[in-house]
Amino acid sequence: MASDTTPTDESSTETTEKRAVVLASGGMDSATAAYEAKSRGYELYLLHTSYGQNTEAREYECARRLAEEVHAADFLHIETSHLAKIGASSLTDDDIDVEDADPDSDEIPSSYVPFRNANLLSMAVSYAEANDCEAVFIGAHSEDFAGYPDCRPAFFEAFEKLVDVGTKPETKISIEAPFVEWSKTDIAARGVELDVPYEHTWSCYRANEPACGTCDSCAFRLEAFQNVGVRDPIEYAERPNYAESDD
Repeated sequence: MASDTTPTDESSTETTEKRAVVLASGGMDSATAAYEAKSRGYELYLLHTSYGQNTEAREYECARRLAEEVHAADFLHIETSHLAKIGASSLTDDDIDVEDADPDSDEIPSSYVPFRNANLLSMAVSYAEANDCEAVFIGAHSEDFAGYPDCRPAFFEAFEKLVDVGTKPETKISIEAPFVEWSKTDIAARGVELDVPYEHTWSCYRANEPACGTCDSCAFRLEAFQNVGVRDPIEYAERPNYAESDD
């Protein structure tokens, strides 16, 4: 998809000379990361991967819509099957049920896809190097890394070192996880500030429509919107109250 604008003078060149790949899952975190990157002056290249996840059709639709909303310079959709073939995740294996949300659990949830972010970031870095991008943005946040080992700050720091070693000498690509120390509520608040079109995002692990409202991803999302006092604009089968108590 071509960019809607072409630099014609020095001022416009300054706003588009930086390029970044955004891993666009179709969810609210990656959409907010895209708008955050755009606010920092990056021209955006969006990468979406379908890897056999339960809601891949809806996620793809949302990622494509995001690319249009941010006037992305390019949108790349990659279909892979190896993560689904490997299995061991409720997102890709029909024999494993998606669990209901359990905010008090310290266990790695069944929705963890083994080493997924390393796979996705590897593709994003290839895409970035091929298009002279200097950053890769990912929407991981602190509530993710509580349960997902490949969402932790140490993982992104180590991966950035790997990128430095494994790319051309002149290539400099940073791994940007702007929300890695933030809560989902912080992300929702920032997204509202940036006018992120959350009605065109999808987070549910179970269904393409309506969202279930009770899986981990739905629970974190609903809680975030409830905490900032904004109604989540997507449709839910159930809308439990997850907001933080004043007690």
